[in-house]
Amino acid sequence: MAFEGWNDAGEAATGAVRALKDVLDMVPLAEIDPELYYDFQFTRPVTKFDEDGRRVLEWPGAVLYGPARPDEQPRPLAEDAQLRVSGANSGNIYLLLGTEPSRAWKAFSAELLDAALAADIETIVFLGAMLADVPHTRPISVYVSSDNPALRRELDVERSSYEGPTGILGVLGQAAEEVGIPTLSIWASVPHYVHNAPSPKAVLAIIDKLEELIDVTIPRGDLVEEAAEWERGIDALAGEDEDMAAYIEQLEQARDTVDSPEASGEAIAQEFERYLRRRTDRGDGGTAGGGPGPNEPWRPNN
Repeated sequence: MAFEGWNDAGEAATGAVRALKDVLDMVPLAEIDPELYYDFQFTRPVTKFDEDGRRVLEWPGAVLYGPARPDEQPRPLAEDAQLRVSGANSGNIYLLLGTEPSRAWKAFSAELLDAALAADIETIVFLGAMLADVPHTRPISVYVSSDNPALRRELDVERSSYEGPTGILGVLGQAAEEVGIPTLSIWASVPHYVHNAPSPKAVLAIIDKLEELIDVTIPRGDLVEEAAEWERGIDALAGEDEDMAAYIEQLEQARDTVDSPEASGEAIAQEFERYLRRRTDRGDGGTAGGGPGPNEPWRPNN
């Protein structure tokens, strides 16, 4: 489950769901009426041409997709088996892709969860992406958490201690647990200094973690090359901007310190404090706080 908007830095979460939809035999099972939940001055419909050259409107909303059955007619797929999701669970995957609603979040959540219960969905995996002070040159950090005790024990993941503003994923997560559907959250950290561009590297990181957790093999298609090209493009921009290059170097040093085998908790804390002091000295403010929660994007102040 992923939503465009507040929970989707670099379009990484929705990009991962779209990548899955492209390689699965899926049919729509339920669709939200956009009139009930969206402010169209805030989230506008998009006009485009269809395959026949006719102008059509694409409205914001949310659609639940499920596996196609033999008597249904899914979108044709490539015959190459390498372009299909494989594994014991590949036929048990449902997808929900949408835009974060503008209003009536409780009713929105109830409608989606009614559709999930009707489809006998047993677990919901929320996908999100947040802007963070991380370098694009290092592996994308992915944070996994769950509010469900049984899932935490089974997957050896933590429960988030976040308290603060939430997005639609936070509302849906609590509502799902209340109706008996266990939930899991996967969040990727996207470099905030490239927040205007889609991040295929973050999409790839989410897919890697999703593949590990749900025990399927997901084809990567062109994502690996797109991620490498994305990184090369940012390298080129940094090569023309000394301030940006210096800032990225600071992020790299901080990340390498945290990732080094000899790093202790005290050393990491000291390095983080030095990093915040450097930012304060530059006059762009320090970003403190408890970090991201399971359904919470965290954004730097700059």
